[in-house]
Amino acid sequence: MQAPATPHAVPAPLLARAHALLQAGGRRLLGLVGPPGSGKSTLAQALQAALPTQSVIVPMDGFHLANAELQRLGRAGRKGAPDTFDSAGYAALLRRLRSQPAGETVYAPAYHRDLEEALAGAIAVDAAVPLVITEGNYLLLAEGAWGAVAALLDDVGYVDVDPTLRRQRLAQRHQQFGRSAEAAADWVAHTDEPNARLIEATRGRAGFVVRV
Repeated sequence: MQAPATPHAVPAPLLARAHALLQAGGRRLLGLVGPPGSGKSTLAQALQAALPTQSVIVPMDGFHLANAELQRLGRAGRKGAPDTFDSAGYAALLRRLRSQPAGETVYAPAYHRDLEEALAGAIAVDAAVPLVITEGNYLLLAEGAWGAVAALLDDVGYVDVDPTLRRQRLAQRHQQFGRSAEAAADWVAHTDEPNARLIEATRGRAGFVVRV
């Protein structure tokens, strides 16, 4: 059953959790986690649009390793797997955002799908903005440096979507950014889906579930 939506298309339970964090005062970090193609980025953008002066989005995807580094490490064919990100760097940024001094601007990286690369310093986070929305695949993963992330977040919502729709979205996305239909289907089956199963296993660690 789909949750009721606000005029900004934000499921009501998600908006309620965000308002609860804002009412608590201070800097708060809200995470959205889910498998590839679940709609995390779209939800984060809708929530930020509903709270335009009170929130900013800092995506996990800004910590993708550069393509040249993935080639060097022999991981280019698994881009999107946990070890293809700078997870320690992501955790370090979250720590900095939690304790950001008044008057300071923190600059976060952003991932550009058209370039298939992350760009440093692309997102300015002002200390006066109370809510940081961060979204990504591995916010609840316990292994390695990822294990520090969940404790740095005040609340985490798991984004749940029909798996067939999710896979269709992924195939369309891969084709949109240059893969053939066959190559897109292969990437979904052999790269995205193993990651999705890993992410789905972390669902029980989320504070709430957002069904879309």
